[in-house]
Amino acid sequence: MDSEPDLQKTPTARHKCPACYKQYKKKEHLIEHMKVAFHSAHDPSCGVCRKHCKSFESLREHLTGPLAKANCMKIFSEQGCDLCLKLFDSPASLSQHREMCLLSAPAPIGTVIIACAESQSYLNLCGENHFNNRAEAIAMDCEMVGGRSDGSLDLCARVCLTDEDENILFHTYVRPQISITNYRYEITGLTEDHLRNAMPLKEVHDKILKVLYNGESIGRSRLDGEKAKLLVGHDLEHDLDCMGMYYPEHLLRDTAKYHPLMKTNLVSHSLKYLTRTYLGYDIQSGMHDPYEDCVAVMRLYKRFRALDHQTEGIVASLATTYSNDIHGNFDSWTTEKLEKMTPDELYELSKPNYKCWCLDRR
Repeated sequence: MDSEPDLQKTPTARHKCPACYKQYKKKEHLIEHMKVAFHSAHDPSCGVCRKHCKSFESLREHLTGPLAKANCMKIFSEQGCDLCLKLFDSPASLSQHREMCLLSAPAPIGTVIIACAESQSYLNLCGENHFNNRAEAIAMDCEMVGGRSDGSLDLCARVCLTDEDENILFHTYVRPQISITNYRYEITGLTEDHLRNAMPLKEVHDKILKVLYNGESIGRSRLDGEKAKLLVGHDLEHDLDCMGMYYPEHLLRDTAKYHPLMKTNLVSHSLKYLTRTYLGYDIQSGMHDPYEDCVAVMRLYKRFRALDHQTEGIVASLATTYSNDIHGNFDSWTTEKLEKMTPDELYELSKPNYKCWCLDRR
């Protein structure tokens, strides 16, 4: 009795995402993926295979991790910068780039006791000429002491502001509005002597806002959005909350909340980790220095603001008209029309769910 002929199995068609290369059996699953993946030209992507990643952490895993793509890892190990993750066409180009990419730590300002009048002198050095130059961003860092009986309440006791050129615009010790129960000396280096004649919190507010609103009166500045600076920091919401201050969210650039710099599960990295990983030097190895932290966040901001993301057609339009309606572009099309689109056309409808810092240059 003749055996039945072997039936050749027809391979099932797969629908591949053009950005992250995930594959799906059904087109509808690819569409759902594209709706929630928020792919765009602003994604960190591999310089070898062009695969898009959710964050620079996941890109680093793709290039150097234990499950790295073999070909990508080999090429990156020979031609890639381990700080910015860019590829270069020759060892000489990579070596030249590394000289600029690998930074050194700034000199800390320490914990010398200063009076309110000396704090004011930084603003006097700025003067109207500095404000008219309109530095695009200001970095801020606060150091906290403890309040309450157990010292667990964060109280702002020191604040520093710097410009994009790492010049100090304002630095002062701050007199909290409630009693200090823990100076956290091992971290802050502060003692009662530092805060005995410190600037009152309300006065600190006014001086910070004067810097941020370009030297204009606050009432006028809020009517003119072009007068306000971008505020750069790490966990800015916490710093502003501890000082009882408000600053418009669209003007905040937070290294703790910027999606490409977060863990893949959108948990924040520490500023110490980000500085070591992307700038190449260590901070906060002993007492925290607010100037050192200001310089670190500003360098991180400028490094990622300078990235050149090539955007074309619909992608460029979406990037420059970023909105909080994260599903709007897909929802404007019927399911039937989406099913007929190619993966590349679906990608063109996609947009990021965060504002890329490169857009600040436009």
